[in-house]
Amino acid sequence: MGIKVLVVDDSAFMRKIITETISEIAGLEIVGTARNGRDALKAIPALKPDIVTLDIEMPGLNGLETLEIIKQEFHIPVVMMSSHSGEDNTIEALELGAMDFIEKPVDLKNQIEEFKKEIERKIKPLFETKEVAGLLKPLAKKAAQKEWQQAVPKKVKAIVIGASTGGPKALLHVVRNLPESLDIPVFIVQHMPKGFTASFAERLDMKSTVTVVEAQEGMQIQNGVVYLAPGDYHMTIEQNKIKLDSSPKILGVRPAVDYLFQSAAAVYEEALVSVILTGMGHDGSAGMSEIKRKGGFTLAQDRETSVVYGMPGNAVKKGVVDEVASLTEISEMINWIVRVRQ
Repeated sequence: MGIKVLVVDDSAFMRKIITETISEIAGLEIVGTARNGRDALKAIPALKPDIVTLDIEMPGLNGLETLEIIKQEFHIPVVMMSSHSGEDNTIEALELGAMDFIEKPVDLKNQIEEFKKEIERKIKPLFETKEVAGLLKPLAKKAAQKEWQQAVPKKVKAIVIGASTGGPKALLHVVRNLPESLDIPVFIVQHMPKGFTASFAERLDMKSTVTVVEAQEGMQIQNGVVYLAPGDYHMTIEQNKIKLDSSPKILGVRPAVDYLFQSAAAVYEEALVSVILTGMGHDGSAGMSEIKRKGGFTLAQDRETSVVYGMPGNAVKKGVVDEVASLTEISEMINWIVRVRQ
């Protein structure tokens, strides 16, 4: 038996499209559909799905309200189905605990194959890696280890962070805990489509005491500012300016963490701290290897607090990580680095 999926959407047409698409993917099995949040909540106990795909904009009990109840009562992973016009609600859903989101196709003829690939790419690995349970565990609190402080460069000039699945919620935690005294730039790549990163940057800015912006071509880099790579563009650093380009995807993604990390390593050399947070795939390991080679400090989120351990786990396997820590610990470590070593 495959991964059991419950499809929730108020549009009969979209339910049909999503159901037919998922049915064609080996290893996924449709156990039912629901036309609204209330029907979904009634269906879950009977159908016992492994995962729910959930429309955001529905009459009555909307997607966000339904998501909150599913998380509280059933502890089932949820992937949001988002329209391009619903960026703000999508970001809020990720903050509330949705595993990920998939953009609904607008042009079925030209986008259906890409839609199918996205569903397969974002749902199947969650179960293949057996890491879904990590979503349900409280953040680990290990005894503070001070040895890592000796490995941090005496002078840190920048911090780079990469994340994918589960990243928005993790990044919110990290950025919200950055001190107002931040006096170095922070660069972030979060795997996210074009259009959604602007909303995410606004959300991070609103929820933190530091300035967070979506990076733009030619933007002058300023200390104390957090730069989020825009969707569909690689971000690099050149002569104290942001450089964006749409060169081919790396490991199937754009923006790529590797692209940013390698660029930052060339600019900041040993005065750089890099972090890989939760996410599926291998992006970030090659760039982190270059940062470590140049003498920078490297951090990865642990298995227990990662939604998916793919990206941090791969970096650990490659031997390019100085410290593995929980999300809470990483936030505390970055805070210390900013206060003591910037």
